[in-house]
Amino acid sequence: MKRWSCVLCLLALVSLALAGPAAAQPITHPLDPLTRLEHFTVLEVLQQAGKLADGSRFTRLELKEPDKAGVWAWRPGMPIARSAEVVVAQGRSVFEATVDVTGKRLVSWAERTGVQPMWTESEFGDEVVGKVMKDPRFAEALKRRGIAGSEFVTCIAVPPGSFGEPKYVGKRIGVLSCRLRSGYRNTWARRIEGLSVVMDMHAKEILEFVDDESVPVPAGGNDFDRAAFGKLREFGAPLEVRQPNGPAFTMDGHVITWDRWRFHVRPDSRVGVIISTATWKDGDRERPVMYQGHLSEIFVPYMSPQKDWYVRTFIDAGEFSAGGLADTLSPGIDCPDYATYIDSVVPAGAGWPTDKPRVACVFERTAGDMIWRHGTEGRPQRELVVRMVAMIGNYDYVVDWRFLPDGQIKVSLGATGIVETKMAGAKDARVAGTNGADSRADAYGRFVEPNVVAVNHDHYFNFRLDMDVDGATNRFVRDEIVAKTLPPGHPRRSIWVTETRPVTSEQDAKLTMDMHKPSLWRVTGTRQNHVGYPASYQLMPAHSIHTLLAPDEAARQRAGFIDHHLWVTPYAAGERYAAGDYPTLSTPGQGLPAWTKGNRSISDTDVVLWYTFGMHHMVRAEEWPVMPVLWHEFALRPFDFHDRNPAMDAGMKP
Repeated sequence: MKRWSCVLCLLALVSLALAGPAAAQPITHPLDPLTRLEHFTVLEVLQQAGKLADGSRFTRLELKEPDKAGVWAWRPGMPIARSAEVVVAQGRSVFEATVDVTGKRLVSWAERTGVQPMWTESEFGDEVVGKVMKDPRFAEALKRRGIAGSEFVTCIAVPPGSFGEPKYVGKRIGVLSCRLRSGYRNTWARRIEGLSVVMDMHAKEILEFVDDESVPVPAGGNDFDRAAFGKLREFGAPLEVRQPNGPAFTMDGHVITWDRWRFHVRPDSRVGVIISTATWKDGDRERPVMYQGHLSEIFVPYMSPQKDWYVRTFIDAGEFSAGGLADTLSPGIDCPDYATYIDSVVPAGAGWPTDKPRVACVFERTAGDMIWRHGTEGRPQRELVVRMVAMIGNYDYVVDWRFLPDGQIKVSLGATGIVETKMAGAKDARVAGTNGADSRADAYGRFVEPNVVAVNHDHYFNFRLDMDVDGATNRFVRDEIVAKTLPPGHPRRSIWVTETRPVTSEQDAKLTMDMHKPSLWRVTGTRQNHVGYPASYQLMPAHSIHTLLAPDEAARQRAGFIDHHLWVTPYAAGERYAAGDYPTLSTPGQGLPAWTKGNRSISDTDVVLWYTFGMHHMVRAEEWPVMPVLWHEFALRPFDFHDRNPAMDAGMKP
């Protein structure tokens, strides 16, 4: 407790140091993120309550969202009460806390048993990793591969999936992943294969050390920085996009107003960016569309059966976001030069607030498209984008929330970064330009260069969409598109018609896209448009996949949300993450599968959509050494929400 006993004096010093504008961040909305000083308030309350000790690790310290109905009812000038939700790991124990930030008091402190917290940054290079690297067996393994010593190697520990081995139950298991780092910046193509080391991160013990095949590490590098390429090619003429009069949106704290849209943006360490209270101005009315939307979870399983590869079944957001999922953005690359940026404060491992700049950007753009046209009449397209980029290990995921003048919200996700590779043995590797025949070395991936195989894998993304179409009382309906046979003697044999079917329970709302049985998925409100149809918003999916993992496989069961493209649940404040609150080393069935077992009613209530899309990734040569951005998107589009095209009066300046 000694280190924490001096927290109060440190707080006093820090408060003085932060007495400028950065310390006095105004709170102007109930959903605003915790400020730096509010983080310190939380630490002070916990320390005074005797809850902190040396070695306390914070995996969450964020705003505890106030009551949803209260947020919708709040108006500027009304008081704002502030609370924080906290997850603290102390040794093998995990504690959840609620702190009243406004009243500076501890509301609750309870141990959560049977769970493992997120992987923290310190664990990647934990003491046990150093222990492995000093082990004589490790030195011998490096020697067999022609590596001079451990100083030329970088190693990390990552959590494997849970595969039901009784000997590992209850332990905080890490598996070793090592790469040769000498000579090059990019080490992803220089993985040390054949080493399978299992570690108990709490006991600081090596549980299993297996050195299988000694595979040479490729001598070359694949650096991708500018120095590695020299002079870059130039286009024939410059292309400039400018806003000489500034942006057409306004930001009042974290509330953005653009065209007829108004919504709140909040950085969040686990999911990156949360869009809240999205409304559309219809005449003199602010019509609710969506209470909250955010990325909920990412699942990336690799398709290689080797012992040091099959454990790679990552549940990325829930396992690896302790330091903040959203990465710092680079102006002019990640976002246009004219973009506006949003900063964040994230807790370091010991809980201290750490400034993380530019975790989201906001900008307008036009691509020369039209909103609508007919003949010589039309309107140019213009859109507002809220962007964040999550860098998780080797992959980068770009998430765009795009607001359009016709009432649509489009969500685009782009995958880029570096694909994971394994080193193939020399005797069975195919060298480009030889005989062209496949060997067993590329049975589970594709060669991107001699002896380097990019391993096949999947990507799944789940988004939580709390729709409030004209209020919180909604229904979920399916418009089934069915063939109708016409009577004998009619010149046509068949047409299709729509049959609208309300879906009233969670089990019936577990839906999978089927091109042979098309349907539209909509959330309807209590209002009607001018011809009597219920106002609604449609979730319009795009490209996705069906999982090929076996139903009884633990990896699939841990990420059970991938079983269906869509789940619909009644709103519950504590249900936020599709794979559950604690997916690290989790047991199967957490999250959506567990919540929906009760088959709750979703009729005439507050409904939440959980949409999952994914892709099978068979890597091509053009994705090495860095993958060009591959985009997928879906849309939330008004469906009878308006009486006519809401973009008829859109402006002519794109």
